Amino acid sequence: MSNESGHDAVVEPEITPERAAVRAGADRWLQELMDWVRIPSVSADPAHHGDVRASAEFLAAKLRAVGFPTVQIWDETAALPAVYAHWPSGDPDAVRVTVYGHHDVQPADGEERWTYPPFEPTVVGDLLFGRGASDDKGNIFMHLLGVQAHLAATGRTAPAVDLTLFVEGEEESGSPHISELLTAHRAELDADVVVVSDTGIFNVDTPSVCVGMRGLVAGELRVHGPDVDLHSGSFGGAVPNPITELSRMLAALHDENRRIAVPGFYEGVIDPTPEERAATAALPFDEEGWITTSAASRAAVGEAGWSTLERVGVRPTAEINGIWGGYTGPGGKTIVPTDATAKLSFRLVGKQDPEHIRRVVAEFFQGMAFDGLTVEMVWEAGGVKPMHVSTSHPATIAARDALGRAFDTDTVLLTREGGSGPEAELAEAMDAPLVFLGVMTDDDQIHAPNERASVPLLYRGCEAVAHLWTGLAAIGRGRLDEG
Repeated sequence: MSNESGHDAVVEPEITPERAAVRAGADRWLQELMDWVRIPSVSADPAHHGDVRASAEFLAAKLRAVGFPTVQIWDETAALPAVYAHWPSGDPDAVRVTVYGHHDVQPADGEERWTYPPFEPTVVGDLLFGRGASDDKGNIFMHLLGVQAHLAATGRTAPAVDLTLFVEGEEESGSPHISELLTAHRAELDADVVVVSDTGIFNVDTPSVCVGMRGLVAGELRVHGPDVDLHSGSFGGAVPNPITELSRMLAALHDENRRIAVPGFYEGVIDPTPEERAATAALPFDEEGWITTSAASRAAVGEAGWSTLERVGVRPTAEINGIWGGYTGPGGKTIVPTDATAKLSFRLVGKQDPEHIRRVVAEFFQGMAFDGLTVEMVWEAGGVKPMHVSTSHPATIAARDALGRAFDTDTVLLTREGGSGPEAELAEAMDAPLVFLGVMTDDDQIHAPNERASVPLLYRGCEAVAHLWTGLAAIGRGRLDEG
């Protein structure tokens, strides 16, 4: 279309009622999000457990102010405080939705590497800097403005769905008590569909819906040799050196093609179909740009025969997260050390079972031990199963449509994410389909210094939330159950 000057006219995106409502509430919403980010709710650090409670109380107060008639802080178990909120639709047979996310955050160690203090949120251009700005406070806070926009756009006094929020306080510590919470509060969390807002989109220009996340098990490999540090001149070469043997074991984790060499490890792995591989290949992925920016690296390497996106989405991994032992201070100390330790994590896909992985990995390392060494694999509590959702389920289609309307596009792609969370346990406990709705990106530097979120993307997420409740209500409980 051209204007009178002969130049192509710029077509402005439609100002939907949802978008207008988001814009009207945006400034106040952003300030309140920044207030929330200021609370250092680091679940991994006992010194911040009081802050985790303060974070829960802050969110509970904001949910009440938005209009949720029932808001509770769940702290009756050993779990750090979780927030529960419920707003019934008032419509008979309304679709029941439970939204999951978390309000705890990663530690902000390495503060010297932060451009802005991690718990002093700062807006620079379109970016909000601060720990939790993206993961996961920003993506959960979208639901507050989102439900307000939904009500304003529809003229309703209550949501079109029976809406429940379940925001835990321990996700960044592996959700060690989520099973207890899900069991104790099964009735309150009952749902026809679970919406997880702890994932992202492909990039700022490419809206997408996540359809899979990897599972996780993690632990420490501990190798003990002599009972005391020994003089390396008197004993070196004649007794086992734990660091040498630990290094040998770790080097054996992968073969020459970087495939995990643990017997039985690939049991339950489901290879993607040719159609799924084609869909991944069609994503607008700038590998060189990814290497030098998000990955802060110089090369992409991994299991042979798989692309970079497939390696972080549909393939399992074995990673060495840390290693230590012996003397590491200034100068030399010529010893055969008594102990060596490595932290390991394993990402799982398909139908891999965490318990099976623990067993075969422990057996693998035990089989490499010899006389004079004590080898022990000490696992962290819990473990997370992988999760994959149906791409054809009506709830997935509704999530894609909601994002498409928020981003003014008919093209919303499907992606998988390499991270892990309690999604599979949520879906199993509630016996309900699960969909992902979040707007994080790889550029958000979650878990790293200078975590940030794109403010315009967060506003788009608020719009998508507003559209999703209308879309799920239109589907109805019957069709969701059939899906």
